[in-house]
Amino acid sequence: MAQDAKETIFAFSQAAKLGDLAGYQEGSVVSRTIIDKKSGTVTLFAFGKDQGLSEHTAPYDAMVLIIDGKAEITISGKMHVLSTGEMIIMPANEPHALKAVSAFKMLLVMIKS
Repeated sequence: MAQDAKETIFAFSQAAKLGDLAGYQEGSVVSRTIIDKKSGTVTLFAFGKDQGLSEHTAPYDAMVLIIDGKAEITISGKMHVLSTGEMIIMPANEPHALKAVSAFKMLLVMIKS
């Protein structure tokens, strides 16, 4: 049974290939919400080469898992280069920014507690 689009983009208990849920678009950042609940969110992002998110903060811890490609993730002024299969946790209230070294996809899991 399909759920509300705000909660998920596909039916619960149905398998899906994560990397296929958001495609690359040259010169763009594409996002697709997987789960959106009061307790947290799970969002898939696809970044075109050289695209990124400027420095900002978030009030919650967030885990980034690189699904495909390579990204520079800067947290509190320290740069980390992550590739497919690697992950990092961005602490709440710490400034962070992301940039695509190559086109990349990431899963962002934010826990709101």
